[in-house]
Amino acid sequence: MRITGRRPAIVFFITLGVCLVALAIALNVTWVILNWRKIVPLILGIAFFGVLIAGLILNTIFLVREVRRNERHDSFLNAVTHELKTPIASIRLYLETLQRRALSEEQRQQFYGIMLADSERLLATVEQVLKAGEMGQSTRNQVRVAVDMVSLTRECITTILQRHHLTDAALHFEIGTAAGPITVRGNQDDLRSAILNILDNAVKYSPQKVNVRVRLKVENDAWIILGVTDDGVGIPTAHIKRVFKRFYRVPTMSTLRVKGTGLGLFLVRSIARQHGGDATARSDGEGRGTTINLQLPRYFEDSGAATLTREE
Repeated sequence: MRITGRRPAIVFFITLGVCLVALAIALNVTWVILNWRKIVPLILGIAFFGVLIAGLILNTIFLVREVRRNERHDSFLNAVTHELKTPIASIRLYLETLQRRALSEEQRQQFYGIMLADSERLLATVEQVLKAGEMGQSTRNQVRVAVDMVSLTRECITTILQRHHLTDAALHFEIGTAAGPITVRGNQDDLRSAILNILDNAVKYSPQKVNVRVRLKVENDAWIILGVTDDGVGIPTAHIKRVFKRFYRVPTMSTLRVKGTGLGLFLVRSIARQHGGDATARSDGEGRGTTINLQLPRYFEDSGAATLTREE
């Protein structure tokens, strides 16, 4: 785990807060001892010092949170810079090679394919950052239509296979039995972004061998569950609830080796909740793989409305 320059600042603020609280308590005890026979000064002194101690504690908590938030922002900027710089440098290198050397048609086509893949990676990063900015807006104009989750999931799987140059055997797609279409009412672009982020994470965090299982099923005739399971680096139990936070990345060596912006799962949960659903993560621990479940309300076109009540 990388030790950042803000770790000493966190320790300093915590130590300062503890010292100030201890000093306030000492003064409070002294005040009580000196004024125990004077009722009014005693009560006012206790109330004053109580407010002072509470203020010091809240101030310390706020400062530590701000330091950690700034640390996550810096990590995000570093990650985005890398994600943008790497494909740009690659594209430039291949363009310079094409410009300076006479290549065969086969080599030229190979270079074109690599540059196209790099440009798609660059576009995916930009779209992810822009999408995260959109999620912060209170109101968004969205056109919601009936979206076939089977077709959309297959489309996303094909995209991921091409993006990471994988064979069809790397991702296994299974569809559960269901009466009627497996349809969601929502914004197709947002739903595509959510599925792509889940699949992309499953592939990126499977460094040894990519073996991803994608299962689409209907639960209680009201919910559509898209589950994506990998055999990758896994998530420590203490970090399960944090992985959906903006800019958050699990601070383990196996995950820090993989470049990312810390926005993928944040977008997944934000999009799911905008559609009346939710997203959850499950892992047996580090090195034991991860399962991400995307839960969305099922839409019946003949009823003209979707069930938007979240399951308890």
